[in-house]
Amino acid sequence: MKIFQAFRNPFYRMGSLQIMLFFGGWGIWWSFFQIWLTTKQGFSGAQVGTIFSFGSAAALVLMFIYGSIQDKLGMKKHLLLALIGCQIFLAPFFTWVYVPMLEANFYAGAVVGAIYLAVSYLAACPVFEAVTERMSRRYHFEYGQARAWGSFGYAISALAAGFLFTINPYLVFWTGSAVSTILFLLLLFVKPENNAENLARYEDKGESLKGGNTPSMKEIFGVFKIFDVWKIILFVIMSWTFYTVFDQQMFPEFFTRFFDTPEQGQQAYGVLNSIEVFLEFLMMGVVPAFMRKIGIRKAILLSCAIMIVRIGGCGLVTNPLGVGIIKLLHAPETALFVLAIFRYFTLHFDTRISATLYMVGFQIAAQVGQIIFSTPLGALHDNIGYQQTFLVISGIVCAAAAYAFFILRKDDQHVDGQPLESAIA
Repeated sequence: MKIFQAFRNPFYRMGSLQIMLFFGGWGIWWSFFQIWLTTKQGFSGAQVGTIFSFGSAAALVLMFIYGSIQDKLGMKKHLLLALIGCQIFLAPFFTWVYVPMLEANFYAGAVVGAIYLAVSYLAACPVFEAVTERMSRRYHFEYGQARAWGSFGYAISALAAGFLFTINPYLVFWTGSAVSTILFLLLLFVKPENNAENLARYEDKGESLKGGNTPSMKEIFGVFKIFDVWKIILFVIMSWTFYTVFDQQMFPEFFTRFFDTPEQGQQAYGVLNSIEVFLEFLMMGVVPAFMRKIGIRKAILLSCAIMIVRIGGCGLVTNPLGVGIIKLLHAPETALFVLAIFRYFTLHFDTRISATLYMVGFQIAAQVGQIIFSTPLGALHDNIGYQQTFLVISGIVCAAAAYAFFILRKDDQHVDGQPLESAIA
């Protein structure tokens, strides 16, 4: 099987391991962050929305900075090491800084927390993804198969978090710090690129030459002058934003309310989240081949259709089993959207600025959407309840899908990046 053949490639092993540990260290606490805010800290939907909005605002600024820095660094991992260094201090920050500040002054705590979370995780996630994608092109492996291990790491962490959280909520934060320490040591000491035999066997010389030709700051800032990028930004704001608001800001507590006790609900949510992300892991390995068959544009539109069904379905079904089954549609939806939107940028735009394009066109756009919609949707939920809010969100995504049908380029139009036929089979 191709996935087992890929393990022979040390760069694939390294890329997969670093992204698995990043998502594992993030997922162990992030999967329960909303539950922690509502059940342990007692915040309302509007307050939770404010915390998420502040985090998105801080990440918005940092993502472009990170993208620009990484495009200049190319394959170097100095930025990754700095970000992981911040992640190691997750547990001390939450235990001795964040909680006391939220209790003393909610808005001051929310601002300080937003800065830390954005620096360490929210703006760091796309950097890890962009570096791994760039590695895949340079060292000849399938990005989707490597990114799948990120989902696997998150799945294992979500399962463990469901049990750790019920013992002591702070265990999830300390575990996150421990995983980040392991990741830091991995990047510091394991460097397959220093082995000449590895480079001779796996390095794509063409991509290596491109990597040496780093983009200028004028070229990086030039992405804001590309009208087609602004079209994608609007699409992402009206679609992926609501994936994030639904999954992270609303669904966790909504699902746990179906159970007799908070502990039962939290453990059930941990199991559901783990199954869901494990399925995402499988889909990440399958979707690249599926995308090549149906095309990038159709893959993005299909992911929107699944999102509409998934969010709208949770607004209609009234039992935990039905909600859980519908929620599992998250797996194909996420794999299709994330891999297809990244491939859309490397297909239609200059691959040298792929990190910046991914930050601006996808991640930053999603953060803008969260800034705009997190607090209003949190307040809407406080007034009309979760399920009615889900139906409203589903309607907005439906409109976004219709818009995307008209603005997305076809796969054979304006191919200024890596053509589909040159992708790894």
